[in-house]
Amino acid sequence: MNSATMSNGKEITGNYHPIAIDPSSAGQKNKIEDSLVQREKSLLIIDSRALDRQCLAQCISAHKIDMDVVAFGSMEEWKRKRHDHPPLAAILLNVGGRKIVEPAVADEIKRLASEFDAPIIVLADTDDLAQIMKALECGAKGYIPSSVSIDVCIEAIALSLAGGIFVPASSVFAMRQVLETGSPVVRPLAGMFTARQAEVVEALRRGKANKIIAYELNLRESTVKVHIRNIMKKVKATNRTEVAYKINDLFPTDFSSSSDTSSRLEH
Repeated sequence: MNSATMSNGKEITGNYHPIAIDPSSAGQKNKIEDSLVQREKSLLIIDSRALDRQCLAQCISAHKIDMDVVAFGSMEEWKRKRHDHPPLAAILLNVGGRKIVEPAVADEIKRLASEFDAPIIVLADTDDLAQIMKALECGAKGYIPSSVSIDVCIEAIALSLAGGIFVPASSVFAMRQVLETGSPVVRPLAGMFTARQAEVVEALRRGKANKIIAYELNLRESTVKVHIRNIMKKVKATNRTEVAYKINDLFPTDFSSSSDTSSRLEH
């Protein structure tokens, strides 16, 4: 018969087998558990298009990365449910066909970069050099064009998590060509229009009539009208004036430089 004294001073008797607990082992177990908890992170995909974000989340999850992959339509939606998910490791912002030079898009990247310690990675439909530079300028730690494979996308995310900055190889080669040839950097306008359409757009911005545009660009007036219709479709404008307004709003820097050049040429 064994006896023991409880913490309240009472003695208990009976058959029992004392259990030895090694404090060092218990402490080590707690440390391991804490370490595992700390390693639980999530990759947040922000995309207003439900199908796109769900498909991308499933593709990334299928590659068994060491993070939970969560997808929401906006940061506000994620904030309402943030406590249901592990802390953020990175934010993948899918802007789709929107341009980084659009004030709303640029401001969103800047706000995310200033509010969160997690790297902001932009996913977009274009690999235009000017767009990439603008994204990095706004605080993005990576720029992934939608033309890459899912494997490259995951590697780009991993690079950003490691402290690097990912940009597509095509843009690096474009920058190298610019540096070697001394040619001007491609403007954002080039990513949206053909070279001829860009010339027509600049003429529209300066208020030139179709006949003048045709004469200056050595085109038929009917061809100019076709270009204008295609331009209106791309910027979703209903008339020439709206084209000029929208282009000025989307590419203010691009057109200020081009108009200055045109003014010098015309004078």
